[in-house]
Amino acid sequence: MKMNPLGRTGIEVSELCLGTMTFGTQTATDEAHAQMDFALDSGINFIDAAEMYPVNPIRAETVGNTERILGEWNAKTGRRKEWILATKHSGEGFAHARDGAPMSSKTIREAVEGSLKRLQTDYIDLYQLHWPNRGSFMFRKNWSFAPWDSGWSRDQVVENIEDCLGALQAEVDRGTLRAFGLSNEGAWGAQQWLEAAGRVGGPRVASIQNEYSLLCRMADTDLAEVLTYEDVGLLPFSPLATGMLTGKYQNGAIPDGSRMSINGDLGGRKQPRVFAAVEAYQEVADQFGLDLTQMALAWSAQRPFVASSIFGATTLEQLKHIVKASDLRLTPEMFNALDLAHRAHPMPY
Repeated sequence: MKMNPLGRTGIEVSELCLGTMTFGTQTATDEAHAQMDFALDSGINFIDAAEMYPVNPIRAETVGNTERILGEWNAKTGRRKEWILATKHSGEGFAHARDGAPMSSKTIREAVEGSLKRLQTDYIDLYQLHWPNRGSFMFRKNWSFAPWDSGWSRDQVVENIEDCLGALQAEVDRGTLRAFGLSNEGAWGAQQWLEAAGRVGGPRVASIQNEYSLLCRMADTDLAEVLTYEDVGLLPFSPLATGMLTGKYQNGAIPDGSRMSINGDLGGRKQPRVFAAVEAYQEVADQFGLDLTQMALAWSAQRPFVASSIFGATTLEQLKHIVKASDLRLTPEMFNALDLAHRAHPMPY
């Protein structure tokens, strides 16, 4: 498994990262622990969670259960140090944590302590802010994104960033956090965090976790410049586009137990143009004798600014198939063919 630097932290992460948002809903505890064992044995050293997980659906009574499942594995195996463990702080509007309070110095210590307890560990390798307090264009909000209506002035955003950095640095100083990252963030916001850390201190942004796949390439322009020139690693989530890029939903298919069977429109991703786009990528895979799933994940993992691509598997058998993407190295001809398909089918959802 290829290893990549996580920003400027000195931490090395595998190019594939085990996502865990189904642990506790679609994926039972024993199955989740088996996935963790297999992932480590396959060379994956990076695992990603969040205090709000599991999802599909999100329910007040299950919030935090994914971290608890990881914590049970940590306690049972004694192998906690083999993982680069990432989790996230929920923010403004998430009613099931701190009554939806925005992220600030008032919430960070409480959120960190809650995650540490559930994870049964005394430190978190990468602590991420799940979404900006001011809002985000992610999750199909790009079609109507209006930062002028966010309710946050520039001064308020900068003041909040500096406030959070102070609290995050306090956690670094007491040894509970090793590195810091953002999620669902844009180029302007990322630059503000970087500049604030240089100005007032606090941990430098190491990574940004945004949706990124052959079907969702919003990171390819402005954000890609920040990632490249500032040594910040992208951590793509949904590199398989919630399963669309496995081909399993083509021709009207909805497999039992799949995400589409639970969440019918895949969070707004199920759109008329998406199936033609998937067909185009399947044709590229067929042209080069590749598996569509493995090709899509390898493409994400091998983009120059990507540190690690976060994938999820409902079952161990799915994981065994997906992880073979680490053995696939795409050629310039393959990348070119995928770019041509993208130009013909841009942003299909």
